[in-house]
Amino acid sequence: MAQVLLVEDDPMIRAALMRGLGERGHAVASAPTALTGLGQAVADRPDLVVLDLGLPDMDGTTMLRMLRGASRVPVIVATARDDEAEIVAVLDAGADDYLVKPFSAAQLDARIRAVLRRGAVTDADPAVVVGGLRIDPRAQRAHLDGVELELSPREFALLHYLAARADRVVSKRELLTEVWQLPYGGADKTVDVHLSWLRRKLGETAQEPRYLHAVRGVGVRVSAPDGDAR
Repeated sequence: MAQVLLVEDDPMIRAALMRGLGERGHAVASAPTALTGLGQAVADRPDLVVLDLGLPDMDGTTMLRMLRGASRVPVIVATARDDEAEIVAVLDAGADDYLVKPFSAAQLDARIRAVLRRGAVTDADPAVVVGGLRIDPRAQRAHLDGVELELSPREFALLHYLAARADRVVSKRELLTEVWQLPYGGADKTVDVHLSWLRRKLGETAQEPRYLHAVRGVGVRVSAPDGDAR
């Protein structure tokens, strides 16, 4: 069972999703506005937030950016906007997943379970070290040259997956299957957006990579910079 915060202004949708998720074992709180939802997310620390974008007081993407300044709680965006640019924008703002309306409580439940599985680790999971990168899945913390990186849960999962397979080229399809838990694939752009975020936080670019190396037409690999010990 997960503690879920549903930020949705439509009372009929809110009631239906709360009922459906409750029947599937989740404890669901709700908020009808962005500011109320933001306060509840920070104060109550739910396991996951489901966020509508079309809120009356503030666009959901703006709320998401504000939330990311205070919390790494996983966020699934629920939106009627199916434009690729809009979807990329919410992923770029820190969303962990998205669903395009209309969708059922069963679909949302499946996405919630997938997002939470990605963040689950066991005490046996060892830290991964690649050059100056140290990634500790137990603490959900990553450091570069001793400085902690501020990563979203999805960014952390992506970096950990790649670093655990250092020097191996990993395809975007594999990343969508294993990190995003999308067995039937998804948009490569989703991976590209998160890789771009990771590069910025690692202090590198696609043109001048240090750790994240794109292999055209194949995928991406993590390798230590030349001269760094592993």
